[in-house]
Amino acid sequence: MDRMASGALQFTCIPGCTACCEQKGWVYLTESDLQRAARFLSLTAEEFEQRYVVRTRHRLRLRKPPGAQCHFLREGGCSIHPVKPVQCRLFPFWPELVEDRRAWKSAGRYCPGIGQGPLIQIGTALETAHEMKSAYPALYPVADS
Repeated sequence: MDRMASGALQFTCIPGCTACCEQKGWVYLTESDLQRAARFLSLTAEEFEQRYVVRTRHRLRLRKPPGAQCHFLREGGCSIHPVKPVQCRLFPFWPELVEDRRAWKSAGRYCPGIGQGPLIQIGTALETAHEMKSAYPALYPVADS
């Protein structure tokens, strides 16, 4: 039976797995993400931003190093794991995955934790997805009524 149809999803993060980190795309930051990562690396926010961040009018995102997805991805995992950005922390409970059965199943092709572990009620998953929308309003603009 399809877990999403039953009102639940199944997920557990597999220790040492970095499959989500290796996918193409950008890692967006909140101002708080930037501050926490800078402190964790013993840098000022300005130093961290200069080295690792691209700032546009409405968004912050991590720079990609040549030939890699992320400056902080190491063989053993994320080198800033305790302070990783909201986007990373909430994966796979992103709105575009939780709200679309096909997208969830597609993510399961590269994420070995999807379909494993405890059942998570869809309402809980949607609440987490809402946290993502709140953290990144420029990525998830509210539709006009």
